[in-house]
Amino acid sequence: MKELVIISGKGGTGKTSTVAAFAALASDVVLADCDVDAANLHLILSPTIRDRQEFLGGNRATIDASDCIGCGQCQQYCRFEAIHPAPDGMTYVVDPLACEGCGVCERFCPAQAIQFAPAVNGEWYRSDTRYGPMIHARLGIAEENSGKLVTLVRRKAKETAQAQGLSLMITDGSPGIGCPVIASVTGADQVLLVTEPTPSGLHDLERVVQLLQRFQLPGMVCVNKADINQELTEGIEAYAVAKGLLSVGRIPYSAKVTAAQTQGLSVIEYADGEDAIASSLRGIWERVTQRL
Repeated sequence: MKELVIISGKGGTGKTSTVAAFAALASDVVLADCDVDAANLHLILSPTIRDRQEFLGGNRATIDASDCIGCGQCQQYCRFEAIHPAPDGMTYVVDPLACEGCGVCERFCPAQAIQFAPAVNGEWYRSDTRYGPMIHARLGIAEENSGKLVTLVRRKAKETAQAQGLSLMITDGSPGIGCPVIASVTGADQVLLVTEPTPSGLHDLERVVQLLQRFQLPGMVCVNKADINQELTEGIEAYAVAKGLLSVGRIPYSAKVTAAQTQGLSVIEYADGEDAIASSLRGIWERVTQRL
């Protein structure tokens, strides 16, 4: 099985729209949405959830009021200001949104009144779509450990591919260069960078290229909305070649992308067969699959 990961240096470049288009063009594919902080691939693919599981990514402290002696040591040791006096003024409580799960309070509580139990940080799902199985997830509000959740999503997607004999895994990664992005691309067979011809698009592309080079991963670049700035598009392609990345094509700006999204469709489904944007995506897909 081969894995293609699609990422972008910034949000809003058209990464997820490209993933949905590729899903429409692929066969024997499993999809993984690793943008767990702000997942939106499901808005286009309308998955039917078959299995729902809690994600336990860390631990969180809680104070048993019946055992708390009100000494306040836990509040003194907490460096995240997550522990405050309870309304009764005699005991203490933990703010679950502020708790970082470090465990210091439990370690130093003289009354052993603090429990340090696994915390539910989100959910992950095994679903069916019109293109094939999909593994996706949702990180809870103000929760952390997104990198662990991304790793879980990729692992479950690979298990699904192996169980169903699927030959390709397409992963919708997170934007940026942080922990969830690193967790999305590690060990991938190919990484496609989707960018746009704007100063911020080029700047963030440069950062994510540095990330790929750091982890010695093969990469390709395509420019979305390429016709809004021809000069910058050419500059991005030249930069990609200079960095040893293959430039696999340009996607023209089209209002059909937004129209397709509002109807819950990929642009391949929505656009006519000879439409410029559909043709460009088919060409990019052919060039990408040649590298897998």
